[in-house]
Amino acid sequence: MRLLLDTHTALWWLGEPERLRIEARAVLEDPENEVHLSAASVWEVGIKQAAGRLRVDVPLVGAARAAGILELVVDWEHAQRASELPPLHRDPFDRLLVAQATAEELVLLTRDSLVTQYDVATMPA
Repeated sequence: MRLLLDTHTALWWLGEPERLRIEARAVLEDPENEVHLSAASVWEVGIKQAAGRLRVDVPLVGAARAAGILELVVDWEHAQRASELPPLHRDPFDRLLVAQATAEELVLLTRDSLVTQYDVATMPA
């Protein structure tokens, strides 16, 4: 399985894995699965930290690399797809993650009920 971590899912996996459902932890621990983290999530965390809206105890990029998580860059197709999504969700980061998951045929691991309204493969985190 090829997975894309929603931002909150990545933070939980790297810092508080007990917050994840047992099934989510199992797929993340399976070495046969590819786990991706979007550059958009790194950007989102940085913005929220700078605004004082989020405190992260682990350095996200370093922890992701150490865990073997693959970097997913944002490209033009991702941006175009995000701009074409219906207005179900106002969060631009989540819209971009949905676009990336559909473009790259990844399963988005999330607990965001608004994200699951899109035509994108998801799995509950």
